[in-house]
Amino acid sequence: MRHPRRTFRVTALLLAVGALMLAGCATNPQAPEAPQQMVTPTLPPAFPPENLVGRWGLTAYHKEADRERTVKAAANQCRNPYVITLGPTGGVMMHLADQSTPTELALKGAPGGKTFVGPQGEPPGSTQDREVVSFEGRVLILRWMDPEVQGRYGTMVYVRCAPASQKRSVKQKPKPKAKPAPKPKPNPT
Repeated sequence: MRHPRRTFRVTALLLAVGALMLAGCATNPQAPEAPQQMVTPTLPPAFPPENLVGRWGLTAYHKEADRERTVKAAANQCRNPYVITLGPTGGVMMHLADQSTPTELALKGAPGGKTFVGPQGEPPGSTQDREVVSFEGRVLILRWMDPEVQGRYGTMVYVRCAPASQKRSVKQKPKPKAKPAPKPKPNPT
């Protein structure tokens, strides 16, 4: 003989447990929030954009031990200089990674006296930025913030080229002296 009450209770209990399990699956527990990135305030840069305008010899290095040799090699690149000009809104015209045309970039200061060169509107130290490792007027060293780009291009070294008026004049060979006209021979008559 079956016990209809027992079957009813077991069925009701299983339905209640099943409903609770389905309710647990149906609710969407809030995923933990991703940690908020620290927004670095943009401060005045360590130097004005005008200080970067000019003609530069450009090379790069991947190992810190090559830095000094690379600075010397950059000076030899002034025969084919990298030219930095002022942009229309006060930034500098330089190339971003993998771009064939220059883009206007801003100089962005950051805490700790750091300066970055990168697209306007992005916080200092963004992935398209380059950090100014050092700049003393004649030599500018920039490191890409994106590790993949840094791995491909290395740390960029710019050495200011001498102004056209101060270029060493190329020694030209002296023009050969004109041979004096032969002296006329006296006529024996």
